[in-house]
Amino acid sequence: MDFFSVLTMIGGLALFLFGMHAMGEGLSKVSGGRLEQILEKLTSNPIKAVALGAAVTAVIQSSSATTVMVVGFVNSGIMKLSQAIGIIMGANIGTTITSWILSLSGIESSNFFIQLLKPSSFAPVLAIIGVACVMFSKKEKKKDVGMILVGFAILMTGMDTMSGAVKPLADVPAFTNLFVMFSNPILGIIVGAVLTAIIQSSSASVGILQALCVTGSVTYASALPIIMGQNIGTCITAMLSSIGTSKNARRAALVHLYFNVIGTTVFMIIFYSLNAVFRFSVLNDVAGPAGIAVIHTLFNVVATCVLLPFTRVLEKLAYLTIKEDEAEIKDETAQGEFQVLDSRFLDSPAFALERCKQVTYKMAELSKEALFKSIELLEEYDEEKAKQVVELENRIDRYEDEIGGYLVKLSSKNLLEKDSHVLSMLLHLIGDFERISDHAVNIMDAGKEMHEKGLVFSQQAKTELAVFSRAVRDIINISIQVFEDEDKQLAVTVEPLEEVIDHLNEKLKKRHVQRLRDGICTIELGFILSDITTNYERVADHCSNMALCVLQLDNEENFDAHEYIDQLKREDNKEFREKYQSYKLQYKLP
Repeated sequence: MDFFSVLTMIGGLALFLFGMHAMGEGLSKVSGGRLEQILEKLTSNPIKAVALGAAVTAVIQSSSATTVMVVGFVNSGIMKLSQAIGIIMGANIGTTITSWILSLSGIESSNFFIQLLKPSSFAPVLAIIGVACVMFSKKEKKKDVGMILVGFAILMTGMDTMSGAVKPLADVPAFTNLFVMFSNPILGIIVGAVLTAIIQSSSASVGILQALCVTGSVTYASALPIIMGQNIGTCITAMLSSIGTSKNARRAALVHLYFNVIGTTVFMIIFYSLNAVFRFSVLNDVAGPAGIAVIHTLFNVVATCVLLPFTRVLEKLAYLTIKEDEAEIKDETAQGEFQVLDSRFLDSPAFALERCKQVTYKMAELSKEALFKSIELLEEYDEEKAKQVVELENRIDRYEDEIGGYLVKLSSKNLLEKDSHVLSMLLHLIGDFERISDHAVNIMDAGKEMHEKGLVFSQQAKTELAVFSRAVRDIINISIQVFEDEDKQLAVTVEPLEEVIDHLNEKLKKRHVQRLRDGICTIELGFILSDITTNYERVADHCSNMALCVLQLDNEENFDAHEYIDQLKREDNKEFREKYQSYKLQYKLP
Protein backbone atom coordinates (compact mmCIF):
# COMPACT_ATOMS: atom_id res chain seq x y z
CA MET A 1 0.00 0.00 0.00
CA ASP A 2 1.72 3.22 -1.19
CA PHE A 3 1.49 6.82 0.01
CA PHE A 4 -1.32 7.71 -2.38
CA SER A 5 -3.44 4.76 -1.23
CA VAL A 6 -3.03 5.95 2.38
CA LEU A 7 -4.00 9.45 1.27
CA THR A 8 -7.08 8.07 -0.50
CA MET A 9 -8.07 6.12 2.62
CA ILE A 10 -7.72 9.22 4.84
CA GLY A 11 -9.73 11.23 2.31
CA GLY A 12 -12.42 8.56 2.29
CA LEU A 13 -12.50 8.62 6.11
CA ALA A 14 -12.82 12.42 6.07
CA LEU A 15 -15.73 12.22 3.61
CA PHE A 16 -17.33 9.46 5.67
CA LEU A 17 -17.16 11.46 8.93
CA PHE A 18 -18.30 14.69 7.26
CA GLY A 19 -21.20 12.91 5.56
CA MET A 20 -22.32 11.48 8.89
CA HIS A 21 -22.07 14.91 10.51
CA ALA A 22 -23.96 16.67 7.67
CA MET A 23 -26.71 14.03 7.64
CA GLY A 24 -27.13 14.20 11.44
CA GLU A 25 -27.22 17.99 11.43
CA GLY A 26 -29.79 18.03 8.64
CA LEU A 27 -31.99 15.51 10.45
CA SER A 28 -31.74 17.56 13.64
CA LYS A 29 -32.80 20.77 11.84
CA VAL A 30 -35.69 19.07 10.03
CA SER A 31 -36.97 17.72 13.36
CA GLY A 32 -37.04 21.34 14.59
CA GLY A 33 -36.44 20.34 18.21
CA ARG A 34 -39.53 18.11 18.26
CA LEU A 35 -37.54 14.93 18.99
CA GLU A 36 -35.93 16.55 22.02
CA GLN A 37 -39.33 17.76 23.21
CA ILE A 38 -40.65 14.18 22.96
CA LEU A 39 -37.75 13.00 25.10
CA GLU A 40 -38.43 15.78 27.60
CA LYS A 41 -42.07 14.72 28.04
CA LEU A 42 -41.11 11.10 28.63
CA THR A 43 -43.12 9.05 31.09
CA SER A 44 -41.43 6.98 33.78
CA ASN A 45 -42.31 3.71 32.00
CA PRO A 46 -38.88 2.08 31.34
CA ILE A 47 -40.01 0.08 28.27
CA LYS A 48 -41.42 3.23 26.64
CA ALA A 49 -38.19 5.02 27.57
CA VAL A 50 -36.10 2.37 25.79
CA ALA A 51 -38.34 2.45 22.70
CA LEU A 52 -38.26 6.24 22.61
CA GLY A 53 -34.48 6.39 23.08
CA ALA A 54 -34.02 3.88 20.24
CA ALA A 55 -36.41 5.72 17.90
CA VAL A 56 -34.92 9.18 18.48
CA THR A 57 -31.34 7.88 18.10
CA ALA A 58 -32.25 6.01 14.90
CA VAL A 59 -33.53 9.29 13.45
CA ILE A 60 -30.66 11.58 14.52
CA GLN A 61 -28.09 8.81 13.85
CA SER A 62 -26.07 9.37 17.03
CA SER A 63 -26.28 7.71 20.43
CA SER A 64 -23.71 10.27 21.65
CA ALA A 65 -26.06 13.16 20.76
CA THR A 66 -28.95 11.47 22.58
CA THR A 67 -26.96 10.73 25.74
CA VAL A 68 -25.48 14.25 25.81
CA MET A 69 -29.04 15.60 25.53
CA VAL A 70 -30.14 13.32 28.38
CA VAL A 71 -27.23 14.53 30.55
CA GLY A 72 -28.49 18.07 29.86
CA PHE A 73 -32.06 17.12 30.82
CA VAL A 74 -30.91 15.58 34.10
CA ASN A 75 -28.63 18.54 34.82
CA SER A 76 -31.47 21.02 34.29
CA GLY A 77 -33.90 19.01 36.42
CA ILE A 78 -36.23 18.31 33.47
CA MET A 79 -35.68 14.55 33.77
CA LYS A 80 -34.98 12.26 36.71
CA LEU A 81 -32.03 9.88 36.66
CA SER A 82 -34.39 6.87 36.74
CA GLN A 83 -36.09 8.12 33.53
CA ALA A 84 -32.73 8.75 31.84
CA ILE A 85 -31.54 5.15 32.21
CA GLY A 86 -34.16 3.75 29.81
CA ILE A 87 -33.38 6.44 27.22
CA ILE A 88 -29.65 5.63 27.42
CA MET A 89 -30.31 1.92 26.90
CA GLY A 90 -32.57 2.66 23.93
CA ALA A 91 -29.95 4.98 22.42
CA ASN A 92 -27.52 2.04 22.20
CA ILE A 93 -30.06 0.08 20.18
CA GLY A 94 -31.02 3.02 17.94
CA THR A 95 -27.43 3.72 16.93
CA THR A 96 -27.16 0.30 15.25
CA ILE A 97 -29.39 1.48 12.37
CA THR A 98 -26.35 3.17 10.80
CA SER A 99 -24.43 -0.12 10.56
CA TRP A 100 -27.40 -1.69 8.73
CA ILE A 101 -27.49 1.17 6.21
CA LEU A 102 -23.74 0.82 5.66
CA SER A 103 -24.04 -2.96 5.29
CA LEU A 104 -25.97 -2.38 2.04
CA SER A 105 -22.61 -1.70 0.39
CA GLY A 106 -21.79 -5.39 0.75
CA ILE A 107 -24.66 -6.53 -1.49
CA GLU A 108 -23.39 -8.79 -4.29
CA SER A 109 -25.76 -9.75 -7.14
CA SER A 110 -26.08 -9.32 -10.89
CA ASN A 111 -29.84 -8.72 -10.56
CA PHE A 112 -30.66 -5.14 -11.63
CA PHE A 113 -33.17 -4.43 -8.84
CA ILE A 114 -30.92 -5.85 -6.13
CA GLN A 115 -28.04 -3.78 -7.54
CA LEU A 116 -30.23 -0.69 -7.09
CA LEU A 117 -30.22 -1.36 -3.33
CA LYS A 118 -26.45 -0.80 -3.26
CA PRO A 119 -25.55 2.68 -1.97
CA SER A 120 -23.06 3.12 -4.81
CA SER A 121 -26.07 2.85 -7.17
CA PHE A 122 -28.57 5.16 -5.47
CA ALA A 123 -26.14 7.56 -3.67
CA PRO A 124 -25.42 9.58 -6.86
CA VAL A 125 -29.16 10.00 -7.47
CA LEU A 126 -29.65 11.21 -3.89
CA ALA A 127 -26.67 13.54 -4.30
CA ILE A 128 -28.19 15.12 -7.45
CA ILE A 129 -31.61 15.59 -5.75
CA GLY A 130 -29.96 16.90 -2.58
CA VAL A 131 -27.73 19.42 -4.38
CA ALA A 132 -30.73 20.63 -6.40
CA CYS A 133 -32.70 21.21 -3.18
CA VAL A 134 -29.81 23.04 -1.50
CA MET A 135 -28.98 25.25 -4.49
CA PHE A 136 -32.36 26.02 -6.02
CA SER A 137 -34.94 25.79 -3.24
CA LYS A 138 -35.84 28.95 -1.32
CA LYS A 139 -37.52 27.07 1.53
CA GLU A 140 -35.35 26.24 4.53
CA LYS A 141 -37.07 22.89 5.09
CA LYS A 142 -36.29 21.70 1.56
CA LYS A 143 -32.69 22.86 1.90
CA ASP A 144 -32.32 20.82 5.10
CA VAL A 145 -33.83 17.74 3.43
CA GLY A 146 -31.36 18.32 0.59
CA MET A 147 -28.49 18.45 3.10
CA ILE A 148 -29.62 15.09 4.56
CA LEU A 149 -29.51 13.54 1.07
CA VAL A 150 -26.13 15.11 0.25
CA GLY A 151 -24.77 14.03 3.65
CA PHE A 152 -25.89 10.45 3.01
CA ALA A 153 -24.35 10.45 -0.48
CA ILE A 154 -21.04 11.80 0.89
CA LEU A 155 -21.16 9.21 3.69
CA MET A 156 -21.56 6.33 1.23
CA THR A 157 -18.96 7.78 -1.16
CA GLY A 158 -16.51 7.98 1.73
CA MET A 159 -17.33 4.41 2.67
CA ASP A 160 -16.67 3.19 -0.88
CA THR A 161 -13.46 5.23 -1.10
CA MET A 162 -12.17 3.73 2.15
CA SER A 163 -13.10 0.22 1.04
CA GLY A 164 -11.33 0.67 -2.29
CA ALA A 165 -8.21 2.12 -0.67
CA VAL A 166 -7.80 -0.69 1.91
CA LYS A 167 -8.59 -3.56 -0.49
CA PRO A 168 -4.89 -4.04 -1.49
CA LEU A 169 -4.08 -4.63 2.20
CA ALA A 170 -5.52 -8.14 1.81
CA ASP A 171 -2.16 -9.15 0.28
CA VAL A 172 -0.04 -7.53 3.02
CA PRO A 173 0.91 -10.16 5.67
CA ALA A 174 1.67 -7.51 8.31
CA PHE A 175 -1.88 -6.16 8.06
CA THR A 176 -3.39 -9.66 8.19
CA ASN A 177 -1.31 -10.49 11.28
CA LEU A 178 -2.49 -7.27 12.93
CA PHE A 179 -6.07 -8.54 12.96
CA VAL A 180 -4.91 -11.85 14.38
CA MET A 181 -3.65 -9.83 17.37
CA PHE A 182 -7.12 -8.27 17.75
CA SER A 183 -8.51 -11.77 18.24
CA ASN A 184 -7.30 -11.32 21.81
CA PRO A 185 -10.54 -10.11 23.46
CA ILE A 186 -8.89 -7.65 25.86
CA LEU A 187 -6.74 -6.05 23.16
CA GLY A 188 -9.69 -5.91 20.74
CA ILE A 189 -11.88 -4.17 23.32
CA ILE A 190 -9.14 -1.61 24.08
CA VAL A 191 -8.56 -0.86 20.37
CA GLY A 192 -12.32 -0.50 19.70
CA ALA A 193 -12.79 1.74 22.75
CA VAL A 194 -9.82 4.00 21.97
CA LEU A 195 -10.74 4.41 18.27
CA THR A 196 -14.35 5.29 19.15
CA ALA A 197 -13.28 7.65 21.95
CA ILE A 198 -11.07 9.54 19.48
CA ILE A 199 -13.75 10.03 16.80
CA GLN A 200 -16.58 10.13 19.42
CA SER A 201 -19.00 8.04 17.38
CA SER A 202 -19.65 4.31 17.62
CA SER A 203 -21.58 4.46 14.31
CA ALA A 204 -18.52 5.91 12.57
CA SER A 205 -16.08 3.42 14.09
CA VAL A 206 -18.37 0.50 13.18
CA GLY A 207 -18.50 1.93 9.63
CA ILE A 208 -14.69 1.97 9.49
CA LEU A 209 -14.64 -1.68 10.62
CA GLN A 210 -17.18 -2.54 7.92
CA ALA A 211 -15.00 -0.84 5.32
CA LEU A 212 -11.98 -2.92 6.46
CA CYS A 213 -14.01 -6.09 5.91
CA VAL A 214 -13.37 -5.88 2.16
CA THR A 215 -9.73 -6.85 2.78
CA GLY A 216 -10.88 -10.31 3.88
CA SER A 217 -8.54 -10.05 6.88
CA VAL A 218 -11.22 -9.28 9.46
CA THR A 219 -12.60 -12.45 11.04
CA TYR A 220 -15.48 -12.55 13.50
CA ALA A 221 -12.93 -13.46 16.19
CA SER A 222 -11.27 -10.06 15.60
CA ALA A 223 -14.44 -8.06 14.95
CA LEU A 224 -16.39 -9.20 18.02
CA PRO A 225 -14.15 -7.68 20.75
CA ILE A 226 -13.59 -4.52 18.66
CA ILE A 227 -17.37 -3.98 18.46
CA MET A 228 -17.65 -4.52 22.22
CA GLY A 229 -14.94 -1.89 22.74
CA GLN A 230 -16.71 0.51 20.40
CA ASN A 231 -19.76 0.47 22.66
CA ILE A 232 -17.57 1.45 25.62
CA GLY A 233 -15.67 4.13 23.68
CA THR A 234 -18.84 5.97 22.68
CA CYS A 235 -19.39 6.83 26.38
CA ILE A 236 -16.57 9.39 26.22
CA THR A 237 -18.83 12.09 24.71
CA ALA A 238 -21.38 11.93 27.53
CA MET A 239 -18.58 11.76 30.13
CA LEU A 240 -16.94 14.90 28.71
CA SER A 241 -20.27 16.74 28.51
CA SER A 242 -20.97 15.98 32.19
CA ILE A 243 -17.88 17.88 33.39
CA GLY A 244 -18.98 20.82 35.53
CA THR A 245 -22.61 19.66 35.76
CA SER A 246 -24.74 18.65 38.75
CA LYS A 247 -24.03 15.36 40.51
CA ASN A 248 -27.15 13.82 39.00
CA ALA A 249 -26.03 14.70 35.47
CA ARG A 250 -22.65 13.08 36.14
CA ARG A 251 -24.48 10.01 37.41
CA ALA A 252 -26.42 9.84 34.11
CA ALA A 253 -23.12 9.81 32.19
CA LEU A 254 -21.80 7.11 34.54
CA VAL A 255 -24.92 4.99 33.98
CA HIS A 256 -24.14 5.07 30.24
CA LEU A 257 -20.59 3.88 30.97
CA TYR A 258 -21.66 1.22 33.49
CA PHE A 259 -24.33 -0.12 31.15
CA ASN A 260 -21.82 -0.67 28.35
CA VAL A 261 -18.99 -1.95 30.58
CA ILE A 262 -21.24 -4.39 32.48
CA GLY A 263 -23.03 -5.46 29.28
CA THR A 264 -19.71 -6.06 27.51
CA THR A 265 -18.21 -7.93 30.47
CA VAL A 266 -21.23 -10.21 30.92
CA PHE A 267 -21.54 -10.82 27.16
CA MET A 268 -17.84 -11.63 26.74
CA ILE A 269 -17.68 -13.96 29.77
CA ILE A 270 -20.75 -15.92 28.68
CA PHE A 271 -19.75 -16.00 25.00
CA TYR A 272 -16.14 -17.09 25.53
CA SER A 273 -17.16 -19.60 28.20
CA LEU A 274 -19.55 -21.21 25.72
CA ASN A 275 -16.87 -20.98 23.02
CA ALA A 276 -14.45 -22.90 25.23
CA VAL A 277 -16.96 -25.75 25.41
CA PHE A 278 -18.59 -25.74 21.97
CA ARG A 279 -15.90 -24.08 19.79
CA PHE A 280 -17.84 -21.73 17.50
CA SER A 281 -16.37 -22.25 14.04
CA VAL A 282 -18.00 -19.03 12.81
CA LEU A 283 -15.29 -17.06 14.65
CA ASN A 284 -12.76 -18.09 12.00
CA ASP A 285 -14.98 -16.96 9.13
CA VAL A 286 -14.29 -13.70 7.34
CA ALA A 287 -16.60 -10.97 8.62
CA GLY A 288 -18.79 -9.03 6.21
CA PRO A 289 -20.56 -5.64 6.63
CA ALA A 290 -23.91 -7.36 7.30
CA GLY A 291 -22.30 -9.68 9.88
CA ILE A 292 -20.82 -6.67 11.69
CA ALA A 293 -24.30 -5.04 11.75
CA VAL A 294 -25.83 -8.26 13.17
CA ILE A 295 -23.27 -8.44 16.00
CA HIS A 296 -23.63 -4.72 16.76
CA THR A 297 -27.42 -4.95 16.98
CA LEU A 298 -27.53 -8.34 18.73
CA PHE A 299 -25.19 -7.22 21.51
CA ASN A 300 -27.09 -3.99 22.24
CA VAL A 301 -30.52 -5.66 22.17
CA VAL A 302 -29.38 -8.55 24.40
CA ALA A 303 -27.56 -6.22 26.81
CA THR A 304 -30.67 -4.02 27.10
CA CYS A 305 -32.98 -7.01 27.68
CA VAL A 306 -30.65 -8.42 30.36
CA LEU A 307 -29.98 -5.13 32.20
CA LEU A 308 -33.40 -3.44 31.86
CA PRO A 309 -34.80 -5.22 34.96
CA PHE A 310 -31.73 -3.96 36.87
CA THR A 311 -32.13 -0.23 36.21
CA ARG A 312 -32.41 0.39 39.96
CA VAL A 313 -29.10 -1.41 40.45
CA LEU A 314 -27.42 0.81 37.84
CA GLU A 315 -28.93 3.86 39.55
CA LYS A 316 -27.65 2.74 42.97
CA LEU A 317 -24.23 2.02 41.49
CA ALA A 318 -24.10 5.59 40.15
CA TYR A 319 -25.11 6.92 43.59
CA LEU A 320 -22.42 4.78 45.25
CA THR A 321 -19.81 6.25 42.89
CA ILE A 322 -21.00 9.85 43.34
CA LYS A 323 -22.45 10.02 46.83
CA GLU A 324 -25.42 12.22 47.72
CA ASP A 325 -24.88 14.92 50.37
CA GLU A 326 -27.08 17.44 52.18
CA ALA A 327 -26.02 20.32 49.93
CA GLU A 328 -27.22 18.40 46.86
CA ILE A 329 -30.58 17.58 48.47
CA LYS A 330 -31.10 21.29 49.24
CA ASP A 331 -30.04 22.22 45.71
CA GLU A 332 -32.55 19.75 44.22
CA THR A 333 -35.29 21.12 46.47
CA ALA A 334 -34.66 24.63 45.14
CA GLN A 335 -33.94 24.02 41.46
CA GLY A 336 -32.40 27.05 39.76
CA GLU A 337 -34.66 29.06 37.47
CA PHE A 338 -32.12 29.01 34.66
CA GLN A 339 -30.99 25.37 34.72
CA VAL A 340 -33.10 24.66 31.63
CA LEU A 341 -30.77 26.98 29.70
CA ASP A 342 -28.19 24.21 29.60
CA SER A 343 -25.23 24.70 27.24
CA ARG A 344 -25.61 21.07 26.05
CA PHE A 345 -28.88 22.03 24.35
CA LEU A 346 -27.03 24.49 22.09
CA ASP A 347 -26.12 21.57 19.82
CA SER A 348 -29.87 21.26 19.10
CA PRO A 349 -30.61 24.94 18.32
CA ALA A 350 -34.37 24.55 17.71
CA PHE A 351 -34.81 22.85 21.09
CA ALA A 352 -32.53 25.36 22.86
CA LEU A 353 -34.64 28.19 21.42
CA GLU A 354 -37.78 26.51 22.75
CA ARG A 355 -36.15 26.44 26.22
CA CYS A 356 -35.43 30.18 25.89
CA LYS A 357 -39.07 30.86 25.00
CA GLN A 358 -40.26 28.96 28.08
CA VAL A 359 -37.97 30.98 30.37
CA THR A 360 -39.00 34.23 28.64
CA TYR A 361 -42.68 33.36 29.27
CA LYS A 362 -41.80 33.16 32.96
CA MET A 363 -40.01 36.52 32.73
CA ALA A 364 -43.10 38.06 31.11
CA GLU A 365 -45.34 36.82 33.92
CA LEU A 366 -42.93 38.16 36.56
CA SER A 367 -42.91 41.59 34.86
CA LYS A 368 -46.69 41.61 34.86
CA GLU A 369 -46.74 40.57 38.54
CA ALA A 370 -44.33 43.40 39.46
CA LEU A 371 -46.44 45.98 37.58
CA PHE A 372 -49.75 44.81 39.07
CA LYS A 373 -48.32 44.87 42.61
CA SER A 374 -47.00 48.41 42.06
CA ILE A 375 -50.46 49.56 40.85
CA GLU A 376 -52.02 48.02 43.99
CA LEU A 377 -49.56 50.09 46.08
CA LEU A 378 -51.13 53.28 44.65
CA GLU A 379 -54.51 52.14 45.93
CA GLU A 380 -53.24 50.92 49.33
CA TYR A 381 -49.55 51.10 50.28
CA ASP A 382 -47.99 48.06 51.96
CA GLU A 383 -44.27 47.90 52.87
CA GLU A 384 -44.05 44.13 52.37
CA LYS A 385 -45.57 44.36 48.90
CA ALA A 386 -43.16 47.21 48.03
CA LYS A 387 -40.22 44.95 48.94
CA GLN A 388 -41.68 42.23 46.69
CA VAL A 389 -41.73 44.68 43.74
CA VAL A 390 -38.02 45.47 44.26
CA GLU A 391 -37.19 41.75 44.60
CA LEU A 392 -39.11 40.99 41.40
CA GLU A 393 -37.26 43.76 39.54
CA ASN A 394 -33.88 42.34 40.65
CA ARG A 395 -35.00 38.87 39.63
CA ILE A 396 -36.12 40.12 36.21
CA ASP A 397 -32.73 41.82 35.70
CA ARG A 398 -31.13 38.42 36.26
CA TYR A 399 -33.54 36.90 33.72
CA GLU A 400 -32.46 39.47 31.15
CA ASP A 401 -28.77 38.67 31.73
CA GLU A 402 -29.22 34.88 31.64
CA ILE A 403 -31.57 34.72 28.64
CA GLY A 404 -29.64 37.39 26.74
CA GLY A 405 -26.31 35.60 27.27
CA TYR A 406 -27.79 32.28 26.19
CA LEU A 407 -29.39 33.81 23.09
CA VAL A 408 -26.08 35.39 22.07
CA LYS A 409 -24.41 31.94 22.26
CA LEU A 410 -27.32 30.44 20.33
CA SER A 411 -27.09 33.11 17.61
CA SER A 412 -23.71 31.68 16.51
CA LYS A 413 -25.34 28.32 15.73
CA ASN A 414 -26.75 27.26 12.37
CA LEU A 415 -30.41 28.31 12.78
CA LEU A 416 -33.39 28.03 10.46
CA GLU A 417 -34.60 31.37 9.10
CA LYS A 418 -37.76 31.25 11.23
CA ASP A 419 -35.74 30.38 14.34
CA SER A 420 -33.46 33.35 13.64
CA HIS A 421 -36.54 35.59 13.61
CA VAL A 422 -37.76 34.10 16.91
CA LEU A 423 -34.31 34.63 18.46
CA SER A 424 -34.33 38.26 17.32
CA MET A 425 -37.84 38.68 18.77
CA LEU A 426 -36.77 37.26 22.16
CA LEU A 427 -33.73 39.56 22.32
CA HIS A 428 -36.05 42.56 21.82
CA LEU A 429 -38.73 41.33 24.22
CA ILE A 430 -36.50 40.60 27.21
CA GLY A 431 -35.50 44.27 27.05
CA ASP A 432 -39.19 45.30 27.06
CA PHE A 433 -39.99 43.05 30.04
CA GLU A 434 -37.01 44.40 31.97
CA ARG A 435 -38.08 48.00 31.30
CA ILE A 436 -41.65 47.23 32.41
CA SER A 437 -40.25 46.03 35.75
CA ASP A 438 -38.25 49.30 36.00
CA HIS A 439 -41.47 51.27 35.46
CA ALA A 440 -43.12 49.12 38.15
CA VAL A 441 -40.41 50.24 40.62
CA ASN A 442 -40.97 53.88 39.59
CA ILE A 443 -44.72 53.52 40.22
CA MET A 444 -43.96 51.84 43.57
CA ASP A 445 -41.67 54.79 44.47
CA ALA A 446 -44.53 57.19 43.71
CA GLY A 447 -46.83 55.22 46.03
CA LYS A 448 -44.12 55.16 48.71
CA GLU A 449 -43.59 58.93 48.47
CA MET A 450 -47.32 59.59 48.89
CA HIS A 451 -47.46 57.21 51.87
CA GLU A 452 -44.42 58.76 53.61
CA LYS A 453 -45.63 62.35 53.05
CA GLY A 454 -49.25 61.56 53.85
CA LEU A 455 -50.43 62.82 50.45
CA VAL A 456 -53.78 61.73 49.00
CA PHE A 457 -55.25 62.32 45.54
CA SER A 458 -58.64 63.97 45.23
CA GLN A 459 -61.59 61.64 44.68
CA GLN A 460 -61.82 62.81 41.05
CA ALA A 461 -58.09 62.05 40.45
CA LYS A 462 -58.49 58.61 42.09
CA THR A 463 -61.43 57.74 39.82
CA GLU A 464 -59.56 58.86 36.69
CA LEU A 465 -56.40 57.01 37.70
CA ALA A 466 -58.44 53.84 38.32
CA VAL A 467 -59.68 53.94 34.69
CA PHE A 468 -56.10 54.49 33.47
CA SER A 469 -54.82 51.61 35.66
CA ARG A 470 -57.49 49.28 34.24
CA ALA A 471 -56.42 50.14 30.67
CA VAL A 472 -52.75 49.44 31.51
CA ARG A 473 -53.60 46.12 33.17
CA ASP A 474 -55.60 45.10 30.10
CA ILE A 475 -52.92 46.06 27.55
CA ILE A 476 -50.22 44.10 29.34
CA ASN A 477 -52.51 41.05 29.68
CA ILE A 478 -53.31 41.17 25.96
CA SER A 479 -49.67 41.75 24.94
CA ILE A 480 -48.30 38.85 26.98
CA GLN A 481 -51.01 36.60 25.56
CA VAL A 482 -50.01 37.75 22.07
CA PHE A 483 -46.39 36.81 22.80
CA GLU A 484 -47.11 33.44 24.41
CA ASP A 485 -49.59 32.33 21.70
CA GLU A 486 -47.87 34.20 18.83
CA ASP A 487 -51.40 35.38 18.01
CA LYS A 488 -51.18 37.85 15.12
CA GLN A 489 -54.94 38.54 15.07
CA LEU A 490 -54.87 39.59 18.72
CA ALA A 491 -51.64 41.56 18.11
CA VAL A 492 -53.41 44.07 15.83
CA THR A 493 -55.70 45.04 18.76
CA VAL A 494 -52.78 46.30 20.87
CA GLU A 495 -51.95 49.46 18.92
CA PRO A 496 -55.49 50.96 19.14
CA LEU A 497 -55.42 50.44 22.93
CA GLU A 498 -51.93 52.01 23.12
CA GLU A 499 -53.33 55.01 21.26
CA VAL A 500 -56.19 55.29 23.79
CA ILE A 501 -53.66 55.14 26.65
CA ASP A 502 -51.73 58.03 25.05
CA HIS A 503 -55.02 59.92 24.88
CA LEU A 504 -55.75 59.12 28.57
CA ASN A 505 -52.30 60.37 29.58
CA GLU A 506 -52.87 63.74 27.91
CA LYS A 507 -56.40 64.07 29.31
CA LEU A 508 -55.38 63.24 32.91
CA LYS A 509 -52.64 65.87 32.82
CA LYS A 510 -55.04 68.53 31.42
CA ARG A 511 -57.65 67.72 34.09
CA HIS A 512 -55.00 67.96 36.81
CA VAL A 513 -53.98 71.42 35.56
CA GLN A 514 -57.65 72.46 35.78
CA ARG A 515 -57.92 71.10 39.37
CA LEU A 516 -54.74 72.97 40.22
CA ARG A 517 -56.33 76.22 38.99
CA ASP A 518 -59.45 75.45 41.01
CA GLY A 519 -57.30 74.87 44.14
CA ILE A 520 -58.48 71.25 44.50
CA CYS A 521 -55.01 69.72 43.98
CA THR A 522 -51.38 70.63 44.80
CA ILE A 523 -48.27 71.04 42.65
CA GLU A 524 -46.50 68.23 44.60
CA LEU A 525 -49.35 65.77 43.88
CA GLY A 526 -49.24 66.96 40.28
CA PHE A 527 -45.60 65.91 39.93
CA ILE A 528 -46.38 62.48 41.40
CA LEU A 529 -49.43 62.05 39.15
CA SER A 530 -47.33 63.03 36.11
CA ASP A 531 -44.68 60.43 37.08
CA ILE A 532 -47.34 57.70 37.37
CA THR A 533 -49.10 58.49 34.09
CA THR A 534 -45.78 58.82 32.22
CA ASN A 535 -44.72 55.38 33.47
CA TYR A 536 -48.13 53.98 32.48
CA GLU A 537 -47.76 55.44 28.99
CA ARG A 538 -44.27 53.96 28.63
CA VAL A 539 -45.46 50.53 29.76
CA ALA A 540 -48.05 50.75 26.94
CA ASP A 541 -45.24 51.62 24.49
CA HIS A 542 -43.41 48.42 25.49
CA CYS A 543 -46.64 46.46 25.01
CA SER A 544 -46.87 47.94 21.51
CA ASN A 545 -43.29 46.71 20.88
CA MET A 546 -44.32 43.18 21.94
CA ALA A 547 -47.19 43.11 19.45
CA LEU A 548 -44.99 44.48 16.66
CA CYS A 549 -42.32 41.83 17.36
CA VAL A 550 -44.91 39.07 16.93
CA LEU A 551 -46.36 40.66 13.78
CA GLN A 552 -42.95 40.80 12.09
CA LEU A 553 -42.05 37.16 12.90
CA ASP A 554 -42.68 35.76 9.41
CA ASN A 555 -41.57 38.78 7.37
CA GLU A 556 -38.80 40.42 9.39
CA GLU A 557 -36.79 41.70 6.41
CA ASN A 558 -39.75 43.47 4.75
CA PHE A 559 -41.37 44.74 7.93
CA ASP A 560 -41.00 48.41 8.83
CA ALA A 561 -42.53 49.12 12.24
CA HIS A 562 -42.93 52.90 11.69
CA GLU A 563 -44.53 52.38 8.28
CA TYR A 564 -46.88 49.75 9.76
CA ILE A 565 -48.02 52.10 12.56
CA ASP A 566 -48.51 54.95 10.08
CA GLN A 567 -50.70 52.70 7.91
CA LEU A 568 -52.71 51.62 10.96
CA LYS A 569 -53.44 55.18 12.00
CA ARG A 570 -54.53 56.36 8.56
CA GLU A 571 -58.02 57.85 8.49
CA ASP A 572 -59.23 55.25 5.97
CA ASN A 573 -58.25 52.31 8.22
CA LYS A 574 -61.78 51.40 9.27
CA GLU A 575 -60.81 48.40 11.42
CA PHE A 576 -58.32 50.43 13.46
CA ARG A 577 -60.76 53.31 13.93
CA GLU A 578 -63.56 51.00 15.08
CA LYS A 579 -61.28 49.28 17.61
CA TYR A 580 -59.96 52.64 18.79
CA GLN A 581 -63.47 54.00 19.35
CA SER A 582 -64.46 50.78 21.13
CA TYR A 583 -61.52 51.10 23.55
CA LYS A 584 -62.22 54.83 23.99
CA LEU A 585 -65.74 54.05 25.18
CA GLN A 586 -64.47 51.19 27.38
CA TYR A 587 -61.98 53.47 29.18
CA LYS A 588 -63.99 56.67 29.16
CA LEU A 589 -63.13 59.06 31.97
CA PRO A 590 -66.07 60.10 34.19
